Amino acid sequence: MAEPHVHASHPSLIVRLKRADGHLRAVIEMIEAGKSCLEVAQQLQAVEKAVANAKRALIHDHIDHCLDAEGSDADRVELRTITRFL
Repeated sequence: MAEPHVHASHPSLIVRLKRADGHLRAVIEMIEAGKSCLEVAQQLQAVEKAVANAKRALIHDHIDHCLDAEGSDADRVELRTITRFL
């Protein structure tokens, strides 16, 4: 079994994602309660931004800590692959 892949930034990412999860649950409740589309769209935008910021932080952390500074071919391929998610 492989060792867990943990970075110093992961605890803060978990906090961000749990907060986004709470906001998303609130959006679902807003829809169920019949709130206006404008209010729902605003909250969905906030959830989307929170998740995008968490993804960006994860990818930047990976680039900073996981890719070999000497830049092997495998590292370049991995860098190209992961930056598609930005």
